[in-house]
Amino acid sequence: MIKQLYMELLDLHGPQGWWPLLRKGRDGYRSEYFPGDFGKRSERERFEICAGAILTQNTSWMQAEKALAALKEKGILSPEKIISARAGSLSGAIRAAGYFNQKARKLKEFARFVQAAPMPTREQLLSVWGIGNETADSMLLYAYRVPTFVVDKYTQRLFAELGITAPEEGYSRIKLLVEKEMQADHKAYNEFHALIVRHQKQCRPPCQVMAKLK
Repeated sequence: MIKQLYMELLDLHGPQGWWPLLRKGRDGYRSEYFPGDFGKRSERERFEICAGAILTQNTSWMQAEKALAALKEKGILSPEKIISARAGSLSGAIRAAGYFNQKARKLKEFARFVQAAPMPTREQLLSVWGIGNETADSMLLYAYRVPTFVVDKYTQRLFAELGITAPEEGYSRIKLLVEKEMQADHKAYNEFHALIVRHQKQCRPPCQVMAKLK
């Protein structure tokens, strides 16, 4: 059912082009998506994606984007600049993302870490303060193009609605289930996660995909 779900969502919504990157427009920096672009990320892009994965914890992407844009405008969206930034200045710049004091510390911890481990493993990421399963997998998948599936609240809810997993199923179990059935590359995992988020934000049961799969 998981492979069928992926194909149904792709057919319904089309390629998503995740993870978005900042581009400067007339009104400042805004996120831009790039469907079909699965090429290698630059060092700058990787760090921006990882910073975004931290900033979007417990908030919407809209708020995380505002915080990222503020860092970009201030010229401190890099490991070196974040490490040297004063805690108060960094917290103030990312206030829009909420939990700004904690996230400022998380950004500093990650910035120090990534300088020592430019191509981190999942285990190494999980050892960094403030980085859990979802954040680590988001970083690996979207920034480093590692074939790993990201599980979030949208995935848990959709899978439970379809009877694929129980409502209380844990992160690791869902991740293992998807990766065992799909055995896909980073492109498919990228699209699948992005499509689930898109679908769950737009559709509520009963919907086209639910009707086909139930």
